[in-house]
Amino acid sequence: MEINQITKEILDSAYKVHTKLGPGLLESAYRKCLVYELKKKGMFVEEEKPLPLIYDSMKLDFGY
Repeated sequence: MEINQITKEILDSAYKVHTKLGPGLLESAYRKCLVYELKKKGMFVEEEKPLPLIYDSMKLDFGY
């Protein structure tokens, strides 16, 4: 699948989730539903990959 098709599938799925759920929920609710929609389409999805963030010489790991 080409990058433009991948992008289209992600945007279509995000729009579907937001349309069904509406505004005002926590990000985690939208994320779980988006992952579900993308997996239904046969896409490989990984959630919240840890990426280091350095702040004032302190290393923190956050999921993005």
